Amino acid sequence: MIRLEICCYSISCALVAQKAGADRIELCASPSEGGVTPSFGALQHARQYLSIPVHPIVRPRGGDFCYSNRDFDVMKNDVARIRDMGFPGVVFGVLNEEGHIDRLRMRQLMSLSGDMKVTFHRAFDLCFNPHVALEQLTELGVQRILTSGQQQNAELGLPLLKELLQASQGPIIMPGAGVRVSNISKFLEIGVTEVHSSAGKTVPSLMKYRKAGVTMSSDDSDIDEYAYYCVDGSLVESMKCVMSLVQRKK
Repeated sequence: MIRLEICCYSISCALVAQKAGADRIELCASPSEGGVTPSFGALQHARQYLSIPVHPIVRPRGGDFCYSNRDFDVMKNDVARIRDMGFPGVVFGVLNEEGHIDRLRMRQLMSLSGDMKVTFHRAFDLCFNPHVALEQLTELGVQRILTSGQQQNAELGLPLLKELLQASQGPIIMPGAGVRVSNISKFLEIGVTEVHSSAGKTVPSLMKYRKAGVTMSSDDSDIDEYAYYCVDGSLVESMKCVMSLVQRKK
């Protein structure tokens, strides 16, 4: 069975994705930073209202994946809390200063994860040697790797994705970044069993009043802060339809 994981930045979006047929949710916060650890409230609501598997991301800040001791302490606490809340999986990744997998810290997080299934996220795309990283993550017991094939988007990364699929002796290779209805068949054709997408759209604000000249987080006047990013259920349904057609052909 080919599975579709949808990246969601709110419980409302996760509910849309679930209703549209998503197989799993990667729960995050802050799309502008590429996803950081969701709030405790979001985690509670995920356990209460979602019936499909939810894998929260543990990422204490935006930016790179080489963390200070304080950042790492936060990550350990978050992994333990997510484990204790009963989530079936968790998403994280740690690199060292040289761009290699930080195996010492990864072992600590893997131990804290207990029975949760661990996804190593797109920190993989910033590592120095993807083939060595794959071997190390296999040894660590990571279940899947979310990757764009070390390119800006997964379609450009197809050559490396093929290599990783052929080489992997353990972790599931899950393409992500720029996976859409228009190109999802390209990933299915190389034999992937899971794909990751945000399947998103920009939703306009319900507010009628607009305060001119005031922004919350950006000096870029082209950014509409009276809008937010959310899952488009119709896109999820379309992607699932393509996946179903491919499965039938097999």
